[in-house]
Amino acid sequence: MSFSRNISHYISRYDLMYHDGFYLVALSGGADSVALLCVLRELGYRLEAVHCNFHLRGEESNRDENFCVSLCSQMNIPLHRAHFDTQLYAETHKVSIEMAARELRYRYFERLRDDMNAAGICVAHHRDDQVETVLLNLVRGTGLMGLQGMKPKNGYILRPMLAVSKAQILTYLSDIHQEFVTDSTNLEDDVMRNKLRLKVIPLLEEMNPSVADNILRMTENLCEAGKVVDTAIRKNIEKLRQTDGSYDLAALEGLASPSYTLWALLSPYGFNRVQTMEILANERSGAHWQSEDYVSIVERGSLYLFKKEDWERVPPLLKIPETGIYIYSFGWSGKTDCGRKSQEMKFHLTIESVRNEFQINRSEAVANLDADKVKFPLTIRPVREGDRFVPFGMKGSKLVSDFLTDLKVGLLTRRRQLVVTDVDDNIIWLVGRRIDNRFAINLRSTSRVLIILMI
Repeated sequence: MSFSRNISHYISRYDLMYHDGFYLVALSGGADSVALLCVLRELGYRLEAVHCNFHLRGEESNRDENFCVSLCSQMNIPLHRAHFDTQLYAETHKVSIEMAARELRYRYFERLRDDMNAAGICVAHHRDDQVETVLLNLVRGTGLMGLQGMKPKNGYILRPMLAVSKAQILTYLSDIHQEFVTDSTNLEDDVMRNKLRLKVIPLLEEMNPSVADNILRMTENLCEAGKVVDTAIRKNIEKLRQTDGSYDLAALEGLASPSYTLWALLSPYGFNRVQTMEILANERSGAHWQSEDYVSIVERGSLYLFKKEDWERVPPLLKIPETGIYIYSFGWSGKTDCGRKSQEMKFHLTIESVRNEFQINRSEAVANLDADKVKFPLTIRPVREGDRFVPFGMKGSKLVSDFLTDLKVGLLTRRRQLVVTDVDDNIIWLVGRRIDNRFAINLRSTSRVLIILMI
């Protein structure tokens, strides 16, 4: 089977590309990406190329860019170029050079794909890369997913050349008399992947010339097994999910593999295996763990997941010296503690005399309080740990956290719950939910009513 037919068959097998679609091709100037651009053009796909200059190899980086410009000009294919200060990015974000280049490259690819409404981004990973990836994952320590290697399609990232080897790529380029550039760092064995490529794999091939084919066959078998496992895990995770979006940790005990199920739930949010095992073993309410972007909280046997920026964003304080209209700004979009989709709320405070025709407004958006018992200035603030109040209709005090838990209020909403307090920091109103019984009106004895209306 010819090189191009092999690629075409692989694309069809995994439903990767369509001839009426528009695709971006990641072009470094090396043999792999040049072959990818040439073969996809030969197969009739509508393409534009993308080149990233990471400025890591001095003049060699500029040589690669100039080669890509010349190649795309000859092939009449539009070329998009991006320049990055990769070293500065790595130092700023405290990541390796390799990770910095990867993050910059894929972030740019996705932004460009979205702007141009491309159907996918084609990258030049081939069969040998797949073998290296599986072995690298194995050396670092991996599970079922790592042994499956790279997927032919991962979101918008497409890998049409996973079925061909480096040798086949070089033969193809030679047959069509197509030049390419060579990255000198690929010939050095000072990074782990290159050590595998230059030392370990050749040694394995001495032991068994079919080792690459065997590893690829294993990844394909594991991918099929992975589909079965993924389906079962998704069902398990749904069994754990509760109505408020949290997860029932106690229910894990009844599943076939509690640790793997929890790992499958948490790993997409950036949590590692050590954290997963700690969460599985922890029963202390209020314990929490952080990944780069998320916070996980264990609360009364339930696991909550929040974006870190949402969890750390706490409502501000607002002082109210007297009656009037006050605007309370949250500083974020989304639902407030009262369920309203707004970045601000208005509080209208008035004092009225109690007359025979006075009617108590029962709306949750209104607080009717005995004005003679309330001492200004008031404060609107988020609830704090240890806050207590006497819920209307009760005689004894209760922790606000317990009151909200009894109402089955979600953890993040509880954290953002607002209260109105008097000059002595007594809670007079749990906003949108319940007034404090000590400040309630009595139509037989109250002469003035403080009305707080949440608009």
